[in-house]
Amino acid sequence: MVTLYKPKQKSQHLGQQVKLQVESTDYEVNGIGRWQQKIAFVSGALAGEQVLAKVTEDKTHFIKARVERVLKASPLRVTPFCPHYQLCGGCQLQHVASAEQAQLKQQGVDELIRHQTGLGELPWQPLLTGPDQGYRRKARIGVWFDRKRKQLTVGFRESASKTLTPINTCAVLQPQLQPIFAVLQQVVPQLSEPSAITHVEVIAAEQQVFLIVRHTKPLTTAEQQLFVTAWPEAVWLGEAEAGQLTNWQPNAPSPRYRLSEQGLELAFAATDFIQVNPQLNQQMVSLALQWLQPHAEDNILDLYAGMGNFSLALAQRAKLVHGVEGLATMVQQATANAQLNGITNAQFWQADLHLAWGKTDWNNPIYQKIVLDPARAGAEGAMPQLVKLKPAQILYISCNAATFARDAKVLLQSGYQLQNIAGIDMFPHTSHLELMALFSR
Repeated sequence: MVTLYKPKQKSQHLGQQVKLQVESTDYEVNGIGRWQQKIAFVSGALAGEQVLAKVTEDKTHFIKARVERVLKASPLRVTPFCPHYQLCGGCQLQHVASAEQAQLKQQGVDELIRHQTGLGELPWQPLLTGPDQGYRRKARIGVWFDRKRKQLTVGFRESASKTLTPINTCAVLQPQLQPIFAVLQQVVPQLSEPSAITHVEVIAAEQQVFLIVRHTKPLTTAEQQLFVTAWPEAVWLGEAEAGQLTNWQPNAPSPRYRLSEQGLELAFAATDFIQVNPQLNQQMVSLALQWLQPHAEDNILDLYAGMGNFSLALAQRAKLVHGVEGLATMVQQATANAQLNGITNAQFWQADLHLAWGKTDWNNPIYQKIVLDPARAGAEGAMPQLVKLKPAQILYISCNAATFARDAKVLLQSGYQLQNIAGIDMFPHTSHLELMALFSR
């Protein structure tokens, strides 16, 4: 039998403007309504609103759309404070006041988790919040030079697009990072090939600014010096190949951040993952200690340990901490951070936690408490192996409510109970809500 290829027909509704009545919102605070017997998910819409929206995705059972015009506004709707909000894809929720944003996100997450797990009322603890402007210590600034027009654009991607929208200042970036926009506008056009610069990573490490310039063609020493001269107080690094950094200044310091409540200082490479919101990261670590109450007889396993953000704070109170991380460079950094802080009861290993763990020095049923802080994909491969260790408590930190709900179901089916859960508004004005949950058996 011959199967003939039939090209998939393009939906005739893409780009169409439709009128929608919004009934509720989901866990990412997208509006939910109905259109032609389909569920409609509408970004930028709130419950009770009537909107005109542009269809951006059309599937068999649902459409996705983006608000073009609000016909009837919710009482929760406010005027966005950022002049770039309508185009910039960095923030999704400035049309709602900060306090209401967090509550709407938590309500949506609550419904998602209860639906996926079958739990009744969740044991929510107070939401962790902080400043809603000037909080972000790390970001990627896009750079695009149009050779035909000889025109430079510095900014962030537009919503649902690869196009950059020009930005002169960003309200959610920490104040010490704001000069980057003017500096790039000044320096990049002076280069022999301005199109070689694709983006710049900005990092505020306490009081020191670090800047990573991604360039696809070599820059001369004189061109590197143009950047340094434009902002001499910053540390400039070149990145010709992904992850391969070249320091453009002699004797430049390495980046570090502090957990002041624990008296810890953590060094990291400029390309390493760190939490971009320092105030909320501190609150998160302190809450983990408050809930777990580690003491001198505890053996603790920290999975997806990174550079030791949780491990070192736990080790200050526990008998021993074993940290496991997928990236060898992060394992080395965590080990170095333990030495930096004089901590001798923390050890770190490299392993892909989504594969079979096998016999290792750390895969033993000696732990009273386990902490895990996976990436957005969650810990699906690790969950069956984790529960075999039978710890009394499991603290799960999540940046994706959907994968958390999936993994939580495994814990509940394995005899654990959800004791505490808290939302962490790590990224105000975005649809993201991080979670911390304590399971006990």
